[in-house]
Amino acid sequence: MAERGLEPSPAAVAALPPEVRAQLAELELELSEGDITQKGYEKKRSKLLSPYSPQTQETDSAAQKELRNQTPAPSAAQTSAPSKYHRTRSGGARDERYRSACNKGLLRIQKEFSLVRIYSEDIHTEAVQAALAKHKEQKMALPMPTKRRSTFVQSPADACTPPDTSSASEDEGSLRRQAALSAALQQSLQNAESWINRSIQGSSTSSSASSTLSHGEVKGTSGSLADVFANTRIENFSAPPDVTTTTSSSSSSSSIRPANIDLPPSGIVKGMHKGSNRSSLMDTADGVPVSSRVSTKIQQLLNTLKRPKRPPLKEFFVDDSEEIVEGIPQPDPNQPKPEGRQMTPVKGEPLGVICNWPPALESALQRWGTTQAKCSCLTALDMTGKPVYTLTYGKLWSRSLKLAYTLLNKLGTKNEPVLKPGDRVALVYPNNDPVMFMVAFYGCLLAEVIPVPIEDAGGQQIGFLLGSCGIALALTSEVCLKGLPKTQNGEIVQFKGWPRLKWVVTDSKYLSKPPKDWQPHISPAGTEPAYIEYKTSKEGSVMGVTVSRLAMLSHCQALSQACNYSEGETIVNVLDFKKDAGLWHGMFANVMNKMHTISVPYSVMKTCPLSWVQRVHAHKAKVALVKCRDLHWAMMAHRDQRDVSLSSLRMLIVTDGANPWSVSSCDAFLSLFQSHGLKPEAICPCATSAEAMTVAIRRPGVPGAPLPGRAILSMNGLSYGVIRVNTEDKNSALTVQDVGHVMPGGMMCIVKPDGPPQLCKTDEIGEICVSSRTGGMMYFGLAGVTKNTFEVIPVNSAGSPVGDVPFIRSGLLGFVGPGSLVFVVGKMDGLLMVSGRRHNADDIVATGLAVESIKTVYRGRIAVFSVSVFYDERIVVVAEQRPDASEEDSFQWMSRVLQAIDSIHQVGVYCLALVPANTLPKTPLGGIHISQTKQLFLEGSLHPCNILMCPHTCVTNLPKPRQKQPGVGPASVMVGNLVAGKRIAQAAGRDLGQIEENDLVRKHQFLAEILQWRAQATPDHALFMLLNAKGTTVCTASCLQLHKRAERIASVLGDKGHLNAGDNVVLLYPPGIELIAAFYGCLYAGCIPVTVRPPHAQNLTATLPTVRMIVDVSKAACILTSQTLMRLLRSREAAAAVDVKTWPTIIDTDDLPRKRLPQLYKPPTPEMLAYLDFSVSTTGMLTGVKMSHSAVNALCRAIKLQCELYSSRQIAICLDPYCGLGFALWCLCSVYSGHQSVLIPPMELENNLFLWLATVNQYKIRDTFCSYSVMELCTKGLGNQVEVLKTRGINLSCVRTCVVVAEERPRVALQQSFSKLFKDIGLSPRAVSTTFGSRVNVAICLQGTSGPDPTTVYVDLKSLRHDRVRLVERGAPQSLLLSESGKILPGVKVVIVNPETKGPVGDSHLGEIWVNSPHTASGYYTIYDSETLQADHFNTRLSFGDAAQTLWARTGYLGFVRRTELTAATGERHDALYVVGALDETLELRGLRYHPIDIETSVSRIHRSIAECAVFTWTNLLVVVVELCGSEQEALDLVPLVTNVVLEEHYLIVGVVVVVDPGVIPINSRGEKQRMHLRDSFLADQLDPIYVAYNM
Repeated sequence: MAERGLEPSPAAVAALPPEVRAQLAELELELSEGDITQKGYEKKRSKLLSPYSPQTQETDSAAQKELRNQTPAPSAAQTSAPSKYHRTRSGGARDERYRSACNKGLLRIQKEFSLVRIYSEDIHTEAVQAALAKHKEQKMALPMPTKRRSTFVQSPADACTPPDTSSASEDEGSLRRQAALSAALQQSLQNAESWINRSIQGSSTSSSASSTLSHGEVKGTSGSLADVFANTRIENFSAPPDVTTTTSSSSSSSSIRPANIDLPPSGIVKGMHKGSNRSSLMDTADGVPVSSRVSTKIQQLLNTLKRPKRPPLKEFFVDDSEEIVEGIPQPDPNQPKPEGRQMTPVKGEPLGVICNWPPALESALQRWGTTQAKCSCLTALDMTGKPVYTLTYGKLWSRSLKLAYTLLNKLGTKNEPVLKPGDRVALVYPNNDPVMFMVAFYGCLLAEVIPVPIEDAGGQQIGFLLGSCGIALALTSEVCLKGLPKTQNGEIVQFKGWPRLKWVVTDSKYLSKPPKDWQPHISPAGTEPAYIEYKTSKEGSVMGVTVSRLAMLSHCQALSQACNYSEGETIVNVLDFKKDAGLWHGMFANVMNKMHTISVPYSVMKTCPLSWVQRVHAHKAKVALVKCRDLHWAMMAHRDQRDVSLSSLRMLIVTDGANPWSVSSCDAFLSLFQSHGLKPEAICPCATSAEAMTVAIRRPGVPGAPLPGRAILSMNGLSYGVIRVNTEDKNSALTVQDVGHVMPGGMMCIVKPDGPPQLCKTDEIGEICVSSRTGGMMYFGLAGVTKNTFEVIPVNSAGSPVGDVPFIRSGLLGFVGPGSLVFVVGKMDGLLMVSGRRHNADDIVATGLAVESIKTVYRGRIAVFSVSVFYDERIVVVAEQRPDASEEDSFQWMSRVLQAIDSIHQVGVYCLALVPANTLPKTPLGGIHISQTKQLFLEGSLHPCNILMCPHTCVTNLPKPRQKQPGVGPASVMVGNLVAGKRIAQAAGRDLGQIEENDLVRKHQFLAEILQWRAQATPDHALFMLLNAKGTTVCTASCLQLHKRAERIASVLGDKGHLNAGDNVVLLYPPGIELIAAFYGCLYAGCIPVTVRPPHAQNLTATLPTVRMIVDVSKAACILTSQTLMRLLRSREAAAAVDVKTWPTIIDTDDLPRKRLPQLYKPPTPEMLAYLDFSVSTTGMLTGVKMSHSAVNALCRAIKLQCELYSSRQIAICLDPYCGLGFALWCLCSVYSGHQSVLIPPMELENNLFLWLATVNQYKIRDTFCSYSVMELCTKGLGNQVEVLKTRGINLSCVRTCVVVAEERPRVALQQSFSKLFKDIGLSPRAVSTTFGSRVNVAICLQGTSGPDPTTVYVDLKSLRHDRVRLVERGAPQSLLLSESGKILPGVKVVIVNPETKGPVGDSHLGEIWVNSPHTASGYYTIYDSETLQADHFNTRLSFGDAAQTLWARTGYLGFVRRTELTAATGERHDALYVVGALDETLELRGLRYHPIDIETSVSRIHRSIAECAVFTWTNLLVVVVELCGSEQEALDLVPLVTNVVLEEHYLIVGVVVVVDPGVIPINSRGEKQRMHLRDSFLADQLDPIYVAYNM
């Protein structure tokens, strides 16, 4: 951080100009309101003050220096690293040495690297070094990602990679920058100071409290994480008391996820007094030992971000959607602006008129082929670099003639020729066969068909080009044809995306000799097309640039004049001869001037990098055509050959001389080869593009004349498109060399790169446009794009055209300097527009390469591109990592690249990824295929082995956090709603008083009495039927059987258990009739039953502690269970998980004596307790609620009325029977209503997926109940088996209602999938609905049989985050589909309430659902007498607007009520209740309220390999955990995708992405994610993650 010790004094601040003081005050305000991070504040502040305190950076008083040098290094014990990857910072003395070494400049480095001469102009080296040195003093620690060791096996490096380099292209350079850096950075890399922040000296990272605070601002005493972040959980709605032990459950990382596990909460006890002893709970953040690796890293991350705390959500919003996204920040008023005059187009020298120039290129070939037949035209090399064949002009002419004749006359018949003049023909030749290619090319020209040279067959985008050019014929060589993939019939494979092609082999033996009288038609060159050159755009699409015969000829003439070519010269060509300069010089200009080309293919360069230099030496070549890469390779291999001479070269044409690093490559090459006779004036950079062809080329110089000067430009100026000679900050300078003058006969202007083609000012960077006869004429078949590129008429600042000459856009960015020299600073394709500033991809690559003092990545295998995320472009850097680079080396390199780019380019890198060697897509000549790399990155199939995301630094356009508006109370809200015409959000079910019920049941107040009455009245009536996995009935219970069984259990409780009325009894049974009998046995004996899910025998360590906890919390006097489970509870395995010696009395009920109770217990009042309902909530809270007899009666009556249940009815239940509505349906309702329940234990479905649906079909059941887990199992498992269901005769047309029992927002997508899937076997789409219940009231909504169908609405997600409900149309962006949670039950009233003010809200607001009903639970069952909590949750009143003073229970769920157009049973309009999510689960970030499920839904969509996803927050950081079901190499692909989607759709920056194995995210029996449990496991480092990425 900027050192606070160096701040100006108050007096100095007072002396500042008033506008600066105003800006400082505004900054302070932004910081206090949380609109800017601490880091951003300090950066902006130091920038403001820098002009007024010049000494701040350099001066450091002697005393301070002395102090720093004397600071003792931390002791060994204190340097325990946060994880095995980290090393702590050593004492300051070494820092000082490093810093002084950096500041002394490059003297020592120059001596060490005598190989590379360092020119004063190349400042970039120093820049990177100085930038890193500066960062070393002020950068915070970056937490290194955590990776599972087995995950990434490097692929072997390509065997034939040239020495110390890559098989890549385009970008060899910054050698000098590299050399200068490596010495200075060497020592800094030996210690980790360069990338790990100085820990607070003298305190251990692992346990010091101060390390949890941001960078040493120690607030208060030395507490722990917990003290700092104690209130991170949302406490505005206090949860039910969670009464747990502090046993932490063991890791849940088992590979299987049993569907029915309730994981125990891990040590957070709610509802405890303040006075209770908390020391047994860990003194750290939510029970995590601070030494844990994960929490230390998160703490590091927090320190790095240094974010101020966000204020909490406000109560009353001005809904203002424009503010939600502010888009790109406003332009900086101080940015440099162009000041020059408007440029005038620059003319090249006139094209000389030479009398013997041919009228067409074909004429030149005819002339040399007939008069100079023996002269060499083209020499090809073999794989070792030795000449293997030389094509003479005579051979070229005769073979081209044969081919032309064959094409026109021998393919097809005389009446129906296959080819006509003007048709397009593909040329498919390998890169090592220039001879065959040249013959084919000139053969096509002589036949007047249009050749389209393409790369080796197979690319899909090439197929698009062939299709758009209407190509049906491909010419190739015999060898190439043999190498093409074939079908079984021996035909060439139809490549993906390619049109159907006829292949013609052009080897001589297959060609026909033309008759003596046949001559090709050679007319003077005109504007008809000659050939089509392909070009790949930035997006990866391939377009064909059509070149006319006149342009081809004129371009040859212009090149001949500019390069001063003369007959008989030898030219060495290392470039691709099919396109660009390789084609123009090596195939056209050589024929024009009767020159001799020696073609050096890429394959030879890979094995012998010096081969082109040897060819120049051997043939005394006058001209060589190369790229920077070839210069670089020749330097690397230089030691192999000492006796080469380059004195014959008069021109070394560097065709990528426009690249920013070409200047250092050229200089380094010259310094090395000048002693071999290379003349400085021979180096001729040029600039080319497919559209404009050669834009400019440096003419060969006069010996001894001074070399042209360089431009040293300000990077900051360039980013604003302005030319400024760099003076102020030498760290951010770009040195560029000229590319010579405009071509002869051409004219050039510079126009603005975007918008209309307005002429630039003289000091402005723009796109170079060329007007001449020598450019392309169009993109073949793309008229629209053609007009914008090939027919540009420049306009002046007023918008009126300048002249009437059309120009061609070259795609190059640059300017015309002094003396009409052309300078190129980048390409349009490599332009990255970030926050309104332009950056060049090549410049960023150069900076990245300059950092490489450790051998981490391959030179020239770096791709830089931008991706559009959240309304702006973001920079992504991808590089290939060397196989021998260690994790730590890679991480260091990445950290330093980020710092260097940030410092030099003043732009943040969004994502930096390293991929294994040789895995990036390559172009045919070895360069990185940028657009394909980008495509792989965006679709998540790049498979990085290291990744670093920095969204916090890059994303500066997030909306401001929401602020609280004070003083808006509940009364104002209500008045506001009334004024706005909004109704108060409330709804109610039918009134129970008005419903007549002619049923004897009404006279019984207790369920036990009803069972006795049924046992007398209808003893043989079957109430329950239990099925097994095969669908056979294993057990039934009639009224009498159930009654007798219950009596026996009641007598055993008295005899064996010696229990008294009111004692609690735990019922531990698998789902079945035994559980029901035990329940009624307890009621008969006057005991209070507590149903508990039995532990999972295969997973006792995870499931038994929950059982133990419920037994302890409920103070159970006895456990009723089966013999099998009794043995399990006392087994050795159980003893490993819990203390088995202290179980209460365990009674097995398998063999009971036939004994009756003398009398059955009757409670004195209906308000007495009937049973306890225990459940683990999604937040990991274990809560028990008390259900009274009157509540049980009211609940059964409401369900009976809603579902019209009578004795003659049958329902099927596939649910867990342990808590909530599932328990009520399984155990209570049949006894009350007399209907028969067919019981299907959900675990049986795992063995037979068809069981539930087959049962419904077999018994023709009209009403069935299930859970989401069951529905998901059927949807996923039977998705492709609908035909099997049909053949089995399963038909679901009998189903009237299929109800999902849930305590969550309805999962609309799952319900719709289920409905659509089984529609084919008769399931009515209207049948599927859902229930809603909560802990305080297990059944609030249930669809039932009558009443309108459930309604769905689309709501705006952005408004929802503001607790507003705004309905939108289907398909609206950021919309969320919600479904009504069933109809409100009879006797139930709900109201929507603001959870903070407890005042009612209008129906356009989201609020907490409060419920009033006779079947609400009577309170929590808890060890602590927390009366306040009881009153707050079960007996609370509205703070305003309720004259009746109704007592409400708080459900803890957020929702809203909407009046629909439908009519309810009462005849009034129907009010629908929509549940949005649990209040406890919501995340409050940036002052907004988020529901985890919304973020999870977005994340789950992004990649096919995401099985499940869960999110939670940890101290203001959003943590996303994803389960990876694909291969582990896909793990890191998910990190950028997760970050992107959460940013795009939710305006949040993800802090940590955790990739884990399938089954790690804990899910409870209702199919709900237990996110808090996951959070605790993560923080305790128990997840065994595949990868943890900490986003910077």
